[in-house]
Amino acid sequence: MVGFVGSIVAFIVALLIGGLAIYISARVIVDADDYSHAVVTAFVGAIAWALTAWIPLFGPLLALIVWIAVINWRYPGGWLQAGLIGVVAWASALIILYVLNMVFGLGIGAFGIPGV
Repeated sequence: MVGFVGSIVAFIVALLIGGLAIYISARVIVDADDYSHAVVTAFVGAIAWALTAWIPLFGPLLALIVWIAVINWRYPGGWLQAGLIGVVAWASALIILYVLNMVFGLGIGAFGIPGV
């Protein structure tokens, strides 16, 4: 039971970090100011990634396009702004995770941000 609770806590923390990274980047790129919207975007983006990344040969590229499509669907602007939100979210997640893992000695990732 402890392992299950720990997994749930790790999932929630990772989702909140992924949401924070998307929030920061959407705030910078399109001036969106809704953290809960960013958390939902991270969740939906992670599901979209999981549903497409397994496809042989083109899966990772398709997953990236689908993840950016989720951002494009959830935020104003076009594909360029969605791609920029994705890049800034990825960089933000790396910085947030580096600081958290160095300060608290955690080994966590960011749910909803590919490759982090």
